[in-house]
Amino acid sequence: MSDSTHTWKMIHDERTRAADMLESLSPEQWTPDTLCNNWNVRLVAAHMMVAGEQTTGRFLKGLISSGFRFNVMTDRDVQVAGQLSPGDIVARIRARTTTTNKPPAPAMAMLGEVVVHGTDIREPLGIADNTSMDAKLACLNMFKGSNFPVRAKSTIAGLSLRATDADWSYGDGPEVAGPALALLMAMATRPLFLSLSGEGVETLRGRLKQ
Repeated sequence: MSDSTHTWKMIHDERTRAADMLESLSPEQWTPDTLCNNWNVRLVAAHMMVAGEQTTGRFLKGLISSGFRFNVMTDRDVQVAGQLSPGDIVARIRARTTTTNKPPAPAMAMLGEVVVHGTDIREPLGIADNTSMDAKLACLNMFKGSNFPVRAKSTIAGLSLRATDADWSYGDGPEVAGPALALLMAMATRPLFLSLSGEGVETLRGRLKQ
C-alpha cells in the first residue's frame, strides 16, 4: 500500500468513526461547547463536514473573498454550515468516507482535521476515544514540524515529548509525557493536562496561555 493510499484509508476510517459518534448523539449533545474556539458540537461537526468537502478551487475562492484571512473564511463557512440539521451534517460527512478531494494542502492535514476535531467533541461529552493509534501517531509526526493551522512546532520547541501508550518520542529538553492523544491535543493547542506529566508541562502550559 502506498503512503498516499494508507493516508486516505486512515482519513476515511476516522471520518467513519466521527460520523458514527455524531449519529449516536442525542439532540441535547449537539449544543455543548467543545475544546475548539468556543464552537459548540454542532459547529465543530459542521467544520468537519466543510473540511471534507473542500477542494482547491473552493478554498482559493473562499480565501480571496475573505481578504486572504484564513480564520475569517473558516468561521464564515462554519456559521453557514452550522445551520444544517445534525442528520444532514452526518450524512455529508459519511459521503466523504470514500472521496479524496482536498484543499491545497497535504492529505495528512485532512487526517489531523478529523482526529483533532473528533476529540474536540468527544472529550467534553465524556465519549471514549476510539481513534486508531496509527492515525494518532501519524498526526503527531505531522504536527511536530508545522506551525499551520496551529502553532504546534513552536509550542513544543525545546521540549521532549514521550508517548506512554506507544513507541513514540520527539525532541530534546524537559520531558512532557502522556498518552499519544493528550500529546497531540496539546500540540494542537488544546491542553489535556490531567493526563500529562513531566518537568516540561509547566513550560507547555505557559506557552498555550500566550
